[in-house]
Amino acid sequence: MADLDAVVVGAGPNGLAAALTLAAAGLSVRVVEGADTIGGGCRTAELTQPGVRHDVCSTVHPLAAASPFFTWLGLQERGVRLLHPDVAFAHPLPSAGAGAVHRSVDETAEGLGSDGRAWRRTFAPLAERADAIVPAVLAPLRGVPSHPVRAAHYAPVALRSAKGLARRFTDDAARALVAGVSAHAMLPLDKLPTGAFGALLTTLAHAVGWPLVEGGSQVVVDVMASTLREWGGEIATGQWVQSLDELPPSRVVLLDVAPAQLDAIAGPELPARYRARLQRYRYGPGVCKVDWTLSEAVPWLDDACRRAGTVHVGGTFEQVALAEAEVAAGRHPDRPFVLCVQPTVVDTSRAPAGRHVLWAYCHVPAGSTIDMTEAIESQIERFAPGFRDLVVARSTMTAADEERLHPNYVGGDINVGVATLRQMLFRPTVRWDQYATPNPSIYLCGSATPPGGGVHGMCGQYGRPVRPAARVWHQVTAGGAAVRCAGRRRGRGRVT
Repeated sequence: MADLDAVVVGAGPNGLAAALTLAAAGLSVRVVEGADTIGGGCRTAELTQPGVRHDVCSTVHPLAAASPFFTWLGLQERGVRLLHPDVAFAHPLPSAGAGAVHRSVDETAEGLGSDGRAWRRTFAPLAERADAIVPAVLAPLRGVPSHPVRAAHYAPVALRSAKGLARRFTDDAARALVAGVSAHAMLPLDKLPTGAFGALLTTLAHAVGWPLVEGGSQVVVDVMASTLREWGGEIATGQWVQSLDELPPSRVVLLDVAPAQLDAIAGPELPARYRARLQRYRYGPGVCKVDWTLSEAVPWLDDACRRAGTVHVGGTFEQVALAEAEVAAGRHPDRPFVLCVQPTVVDTSRAPAGRHVLWAYCHVPAGSTIDMTEAIESQIERFAPGFRDLVVARSTMTAADEERLHPNYVGGDINVGVATLRQMLFRPTVRWDQYATPNPSIYLCGSATPPGGGVHGMCGQYGRPVRPAARVWHQVTAGGAAVRCAGRRRGRGRVT
């Protein structure tokens, strides 16, 4: 008989979400993590100086604020404080000034001059219906949205490229805002579904904000871990899994890993045709990330940038589009699109008094070993003269470094898979149940499954078995979702 109902490989937000969903149903769960600390890309560490806390990857959490999983878990009720900057995100312009997105649609529109009316017309209906749109976007395609009519308002805006979305606006500020927020897709801005990324993230900015976690993103996974232990789950760290044979006996295994790692760990237990499809899964560009300790706040020329949690740096829509096209062509742009986050705008706990924290990354070709620090700092200096004079310490991670630290980030791809329309709809392969593998005891619950990357936990909540696999099973309930546990007399069974 199996000792455990489930073993989860990987203690990122999705792996922990899967474990919490099963533990809430009364099932025995153990999480096995390779690194010495839990969290994956949702970790916080002293990367530059003692006492200065930097988020290793994810810092800004609109998806966590809106996630049905975290609403069910009660993240904020469990002590996680979400801090909201005055400006959700800003985008400085070469001609001085900047576009700025506030929580209020009206305040944002007022700052966009002649494009204000178009901004209201585009995003006010989406923000008003975010309670229907966000759960629908974060759900797998196999289900029907709870409010399909309200959620359908997202489609006309989302089913276009960023270039198509930007055509709604005439001035540089609004068009640049579209460019920066859509570039999170890590695709050329004339490709689908870059407009969907931009529309969703802007809708979230207006509906729930772009908050940061007080104390660092690590607080989120620490709360998830403590809750899991409270519910009877176990977590083991420092155990890199190379094969399923290294895991304790269980009825089912759920893997919060990339398809490449799934193939490496579970390949012998999977059919050859399925493995071949995993090997065809495509990864996107990597990132080169720099963390700084600063002696003062970044001296942005525009005040909105000084008050923003996130600043998208890259110039006009056309300049950002050119940089992203260069990366897609396998080149390192001289003037890359740079995504900056300045946590100490709202969270002074990240650094000692008189110090500030900043991180930024730019997109680079997959697997790049090129240090882009100079190019990144030059871009920031364009819009914040004197920035370099404030640097006390820095730490740089190339795309190759990112993969060494996070094996799921193949080639440094923090989205764990290129965000083409086909691959966003069918991650990691074309299957009705995209979390299931042909082996009834093995499931995938990481960012390579719907809805993709981000700290939302939904891949983990959905990435659990959904069909009975044995004669004996019973149904329990976790967070309103039906969870079934099926036992086998020999070997692994299935939890659904």
